[in-house]
Amino acid sequence: MSKMSHVNVIEKYEEHRKAIHHLLASILGCFANEKMLEQSAQELSELLKSLCNYYPFVSLLYLLDSKGKQMSPNISGPRFKNITSLGEGLDRSKRPYFLSALKSELPIVTEPYLSSVERELCLSACTAVYNDGNIKGYIVLDIDLSLTLSFFTGENRRVYFEPYFKAMYSIIVIGLFIVSLILIYASGFEGLKVFQSIHKNNEINIPFGMVIYLTLALAIFDLGKTILEEEVLLYKDILRHSSTRRTITRFIAAIIIAVSIEALLLVFKAALDGNSENIVAAVWVILAAAVLLLCLGFYIYLSSKAETLLLKNRERIKKERWR
Repeated sequence: MSKMSHVNVIEKYEEHRKAIHHLLASILGCFANEKMLEQSAQELSELLKSLCNYYPFVSLLYLLDSKGKQMSPNISGPRFKNITSLGEGLDRSKRPYFLSALKSELPIVTEPYLSSVERELCLSACTAVYNDGNIKGYIVLDIDLSLTLSFFTGENRRVYFEPYFKAMYSIIVIGLFIVSLILIYASGFEGLKVFQSIHKNNEINIPFGMVIYLTLALAIFDLGKTILEEEVLLYKDILRHSSTRRTITRFIAAIIIAVSIEALLLVFKAALDGNSENIVAAVWVILAAAVLLLCLGFYIYLSSKAETLLLKNRERIKKERWR
């Protein structure tokens, strides 16, 4: 539940490209009025503040004349106060959005690019303002792409609870790591007993207890590491089946490894002690690990097929909607 990486942002943007472009074009269409070019910076700031109440992903607004020279300072939205208010008088005539707007009578939206101010992926939407058939100027909106996607997918409400989720997962992970350390300490204590028996009695006792403690410590540590990575450090898209599949796969894989190691220990113990009961128990544990592995493979296969069908269905619905 961490912040989306640029790769995640681009992937989700490709899914919602048409919807985003249509929304931004409709927003700009409401501003395509020559009176906009006559408003002061204070009036523009109030207008953008009102707009951000409905569309919180809008980060910047500024005006250009017919030649691409900026007529107003940068007007930032309420959530982007760190953005500089300078910019008036800058030449924007070589920017991609301005060059595209020159060739189109409709509002245009750029492809994602890295903002030089926010250091985040953003879009620029631009539309021309006409007066008696002549271009009087241009209105430009800069959009934070990550916030736009959160707005579209409904994740903007979940963001408020994210710090509490992370804190709870962090507490759980710390507890698992403490248990793992206790088990490592217990294995060290068992190893110390083995060395003492060798030193005093010249007897070698196989330290199976030590190996069991270490195996449990490995399994618990791996579980804590998985939770830390999946729920705290990495971004997890709960709307994607692949995210859930990845978490379940890693969790079950850790259990299979631990069970397999325990089965191997039983085999070694049976070979050393000559106890056939341990062999039978080892066989059952190995069969349990094999069944777990088969079930995991079957789950991965079915979930990947379901996600493929879901994506195809979404694409079909999108084509029908925008046809």
